[in-house]
Amino acid sequence: MICAVVPHKQIDHEGNALFFSDSSTRQPEMSLQSRMHEKLMTSLHPTRLDVVNESHLHAGHGGSPGTGESHFSLLIVSSDFSGKSRVERHRIVNHLLQDEFRDGVHALAIKALAPGEKVS
Repeated sequence: MICAVVPHKQIDHEGNALFFSDSSTRQPEMSLQSRMHEKLMTSLHPTRLDVVNESHLHAGHGGSPGTGESHFSLLIVSSDFSGKSRVERHRIVNHLLQDEFRDGVHALAIKALAPGEKVS
């Protein structure tokens, strides 16, 4: 299990917030797949969202860090994509997931659709 230190907040005598980490208080860190799912659900309110981890298909290939969370495919249907080009849709998704790319996502195959568009 991967753990992360959870910051705590304390107020000093002047009413200022002080943050500190208590190494005895740990919570499991969310997987990249879970983080992507949560961000896309919260931001785009899709009617369909499939985030599929395909890292096992790329194990041992160049660019695969061997973390088990580097290659994903994504199918998302959201009204936020209505009237937008494929490039604009991909830019929206890539912008929302910029932290996940920084944290180890190497490849993301995106199928971003508006409601009523055919899923092929």
